[in-house]
Formats: sequence, C-alpha cells, structure tokens
Amino acid sequence: MKIAVTYENGEVFQHFGHTKQFKIYSVENGTVVDSQIIETNGAGHGALADFLKNNGVTSLICGGIGGGAQAALKEANIVFYGGVKAQADAAVEALLKGNLQFNPNVECSHHGHGENHSCGSHSCHSQEEKPAMPKVGINL
Repeated sequence: MKIAVTYENGEVFQHFGHTKQFKIYSVENGTVVDSQIIETNGAGHGALADFLKNNGVTSLICGGIGGGAQAALKEANIVFYGGVKAQADAAVEALLKGNLQFNPNVECSHHGHGENHSCGSHSCHSQEEKPAMPKVGINL
C-alpha cells in the first residue's frame, strides 16, 4: 500500500491542485516502512491523479480538493481523505490507526481568486469535519 500526502514544510498542503510535492509512504502490515518526497514537476489538478497512479499510490491525504480532482482520483481508484490539517507524518499515523480527522464532503470551489490565492488563507472545507475515519473499504 502507498499513501500520498500533499506536502509543504512537513504539513498537509491545503490545495491539491497546486501541490508541488507529495510525501509518499510505503506501508506493509499497517506500518510505514519507507517514505520519500517527490516533486510533481508542474503537473496540476486532474493530471495529479495520473501522477499518483503512476507512482503506485492507493490512498491520498490532502487539504482542499475540487470536484474534478475528486472524480479523477476515484477513476484512478485512489481513496482520498480531504480537509485534513495536520503534520504529514502524524496524518499518516492517524490513518493507519483508524482515527484520522478528515472531511468526506470537502470542497475547494474558488478557482477564480487569482494566481496568488492560497487555500490555506480561508476554509476550503465548508462542511463540518467528521470525527474519525470510517473503516469501510480500507485494507491496511
């Protein structure tokens, strides 16, 4: 299993479509056995789903994410956990323990704000955060 996290300075980056780096964790028997930071090389939005699939990723932890990217991830059979605000390493450990705080209804629908807009400057996830990860469909 490989888990990718949108990554910036040790934190979960808050705008999936503008992600410049992912931290990818290799997991065996519910334990992280390796991790590496990889550059997206300018791939953005929908192209990132293919980028992740080509890197063997099966799950994604991210902040804000738009509907188009969500559809692309679903098509690539990548399970995603959006609306996460945490240190990347801590988020992966929480996912593996079954207690990741995420928002299953996350949306990031403000793409018209201009080039210098940052998802981190306001809440992309207008829905309430769900307290814990559902166990359905997760094979660790």
